[in-house]
Amino acid sequence: MISFIWAQDKEGNIGKNNSMPWHLPEDLKFFKEQTSGHTVVMGRKTYESLGKALPNRRNLVLSRDTTLSLPDAEVVHDKDEIIQMAKKESLFICGGAEIYRLFLDVVDRLIVTKIEATFDADTAFPDVDWSKFELVSETTGMRDLKTDISFGFYTYVRKRVV
Repeated sequence: MISFIWAQDKEGNIGKNNSMPWHLPEDLKFFKEQTSGHTVVMGRKTYESLGKALPNRRNLVLSRDTTLSLPDAEVVHDKDEIIQMAKKESLFICGGAEIYRLFLDVVDRLIVTKIEATFDADTAFPDVDWSKFELVSETTGMRDLKTDISFGFYTYVRKRVV
């Protein structure tokens, strides 16, 4: 199974200068709960923005650079290799926008934190045909007490074609 996991503001923005333009500890905790013990897939820029592999997860970095070698993550160069892995295990795509766009046609589940605010950003999440997905869970009405930002967690699954 391939899942996307991300946070976005009201305009669909996900980043600025290769980082998140907000800080929501509850969202980071949710991300950790969802992905710990699983495999995460990210692009090189996302890996570099984190500064290291995420702990308690198998980290795959998708890159066109065939000379790239990382001390704490596996480098993969082929989308199809990741799709084959997803037949045996759950994978979480966690950025960036190019990587989400690359897997948009094969993603099974969308896990999104929707932030009820707008931020200065330079990167948006790719357009999703939401008619192809069904909302299966939502947790709304959450608020970060330090920043007074409201948000919610939403999970969608791809509708089965019959």
